[in-house]
Amino acid sequence: MAAHKQPLSIVKMKQMKEKNEPITMVTAYDYPSAALVEEAGVDMILVGDSLGNVVLGYDSTLPVTIDDMVYHTRAVRRGAPNTFVVADMPFMTYNSTVSETLSGVRRLMQEGHANAVKMEGGVEIALMVDACTKAGVPVVGHIGLTPQAVHQIGGYRIQGKTREDAERLLQDALALERAGACAVVLELVTEQVAEMISKKLSIPTIGIGAGSVTDGQVLVFHDILKYTPSYREKRFVKTYADLGAVIRDSVSQYVKEVKERSFPAPEHTFRADDQVLESLYGHRKVES
Repeated sequence: MAAHKQPLSIVKMKQMKEKNEPITMVTAYDYPSAALVEEAGVDMILVGDSLGNVVLGYDSTLPVTIDDMVYHTRAVRRGAPNTFVVADMPFMTYNSTVSETLSGVRRLMQEGHANAVKMEGGVEIALMVDACTKAGVPVVGHIGLTPQAVHQIGGYRIQGKTREDAERLLQDALALERAGACAVVLELVTEQVAEMISKKLSIPTIGIGAGSVTDGQVLVFHDILKYTPSYREKRFVKTYADLGAVIRDSVSQYVKEVKERSFPAPEHTFRADDQVLESLYGHRKVES
């Protein structure tokens, strides 16, 4: 339990890479999950725009707004005051002008109380990453499978399977590092390419579906716990508990007991004393 731990910093993050100490990151979206994750001792929390799929019920991350991200980041910060919190910049909030990008970043930092922001893309967003870092904002990059560009890249495909693709990913990672990114997420990247990129960079890589060779790992809170109404198995995810089944069974039992009037039982019920009963009924109420 890490109730009063010191939050991770970008300096310590880099030191962890140098010492070959793996960095742990969990994607969470609200106060209770963030509080539990912090108590468990995780190094970083990502407030991902995947909340669109996981929490808000959309079929992609594209409908998620900056208002959504601020709201959820603020809740996560309240739950995890002593953990390094990274907030996603949502779709089309950092692809236009530097001014527009910094406006969204300002909201996530000032209103959401994030420690850093995350952006998807490589060479094409280097200018925005550079502007943010010059403004004093830590930026985590994200390459490989980038869900905001899922329609452009042709679906949820493994990245880095060809020489050309591997070279593109490396150039993207190097561009993010030159622009000042403090870390890079590698999503659904072949293990060999993830290892090559991790060795080339001086900043940490955080993998999800990129093998064990990255400098850290990230998984979604709800995936770790199967906390979802209809869980879809993912090869790159290990589930550690099946909370979905526990919740369904527990609520079903509650419904059953209410229907048969076995809940609430006497031990869940408050009783008034005789004086109160006499004032209500004019006499002591006879038990039926």
